[in-house]
Amino acid sequence: MLYTALELNGDVVIPPDIRLWVGHTGEVIEDFERCYQAASSRDPRFDGWFFTAVTSTGIYCRPSCPAMTPKREHVRFYPSAAAAQQAGFRACKRCRPDAAPGSPEWDGRADVVARAMRLIGDGVVDRDGVPGLATRLGYSVRQLQRMLLAEVGAPPIAIARAQRAQTARVLVETTTLTMTEIAFASGFSSVRQFNDTIRAVFATAPTELRKRARGRRAVGHGRAGREGDTWTLREAATGASAGSGAPAAILLRLPFRKPLCPDNLFGHLAATAVPGVEEVQGDTYRRTLRLPHGPGIVELTPATDHVSCRMTLSDLRDLTTAIARCRWLLDLDADPQVIDERLSSDPALAPTLALATGRRVPRCVEGAEMAVRAVLGQQVSTAAARTHAAGIVAQFGEPVGDPRGGLTHLFPEPQTLSQARLAMPAARTRTLAALAGALEGGGLSLDPGCDRAGALSVLSDLPGFGPWTIQVIAMRALGDPDAFPATDLGVRRAAEVLGLPAAPVALSAHAERWRPWRAYAVQYLWAATPHAINRWPLPSGNGTIEPASTATLEKEAA
Repeated sequence: MLYTALELNGDVVIPPDIRLWVGHTGEVIEDFERCYQAASSRDPRFDGWFFTAVTSTGIYCRPSCPAMTPKREHVRFYPSAAAAQQAGFRACKRCRPDAAPGSPEWDGRADVVARAMRLIGDGVVDRDGVPGLATRLGYSVRQLQRMLLAEVGAPPIAIARAQRAQTARVLVETTTLTMTEIAFASGFSSVRQFNDTIRAVFATAPTELRKRARGRRAVGHGRAGREGDTWTLREAATGASAGSGAPAAILLRLPFRKPLCPDNLFGHLAATAVPGVEEVQGDTYRRTLRLPHGPGIVELTPATDHVSCRMTLSDLRDLTTAIARCRWLLDLDADPQVIDERLSSDPALAPTLALATGRRVPRCVEGAEMAVRAVLGQQVSTAAARTHAAGIVAQFGEPVGDPRGGLTHLFPEPQTLSQARLAMPAARTRTLAALAGALEGGGLSLDPGCDRAGALSVLSDLPGFGPWTIQVIAMRALGDPDAFPATDLGVRRAAEVLGLPAAPVALSAHAERWRPWRAYAVQYLWAATPHAINRWPLPSGNGTIEPASTATLEKEAA
């Protein structure tokens, strides 16, 4: 099984390997008893794993819905919100199941279905259609539809439709845009399609959704929605319609499965922040985003049960993509209880886990950017890597405006770096040029739907890519939960502190017991020794990032 079992009430094993729960059609989960007991418990850990549909009311809910548990004969269970919608059920207005955290499967797995789900989340179907998605994955449309129906219970177009409906809801409830503007900003091809979808999914007209949201704001003084929702309104947004080019600001709440330790997650992003592209203001991490329809800026602040998110987008059509990239960056769809249970079974790691559970893997917003930064970080300190990155940003980055802070550029696209002359050793310059050439020429893809094994194979053939660089890219760019940079200096020092073997071969042998979560074990190892990547909020409290005087993560020969 992909996920370790947890026990609920002594007799229900969770969270499930959802693939073992789904019947051969994939449309309805057949293990009724386990799902029913899990839904009866109203445990939020199940949210996003499956959805409960009630035939007597025609609605579907998240497992933690506070409503009365329906009778068994009226219940059906589906593996996705799209599958429930495809079967004719409407979203519950009380628990908002379409806004539940995503399934951890789609982040961790490397198969075609998981790659397809990540690309759909990134907006590929909205931009390129189902044929474009199939082409990206190397399958025919028919083959892809068959695979998604088998595991997700819905075809690609239905999954994208559910996503469009969710995007439309947040725009209806949080902006003053006209319904026509919202329809096209959400990815619908017509206003009629938009109206029909909103009525089908939410059992109400778009205008009624807006009216109810205004009523909640009047009662809640600027806050509406169910606690923990992905799109919970915190402040009415204003800004541009689709394609207008004027910036639009929207405030959201990004939910996660508890617990979440912000120290290493936001601390790592702060300690490695590239000036001009990233910065910290108090307890908020800010950065620029390169999005399909224009640049954006995101501001992320961790809270007890969510991450507050303020997005400034030049085109609202990028809202769905921006949300997906922020969730990926912060690893918000992880299931920490499953991961931590596995890792705490090792007595050497258990004391570190006991100090702070719920550590996530700090990822990236673009795989190509992370790969470039990994190369720049070879054989140098964190401070030196940031200096190198700041240099290429100033030379080759696309300028952006930031009235609320000091962000100045987008991170450069790979093709702009293929002929760059940088103040680095010649060998590392050749490595960077080889990476840029592979990305520009199409021989290497590091996007959310790439073939993970294929990408790592291409990287291993490029000059200057040793085990550390490849494993860091696998961990932070490709989201491999089992990536393990055994040669990393910080990992080896932590191993010594914890009484583990520090030699890479021996440490790798010991780490076999941490599979398939070795990337998360790395976060706990890094936390075992003092370092800037584990400090959040920053000691100065004003966003100043202290220079890293200690030797940091990895150093391998270029």
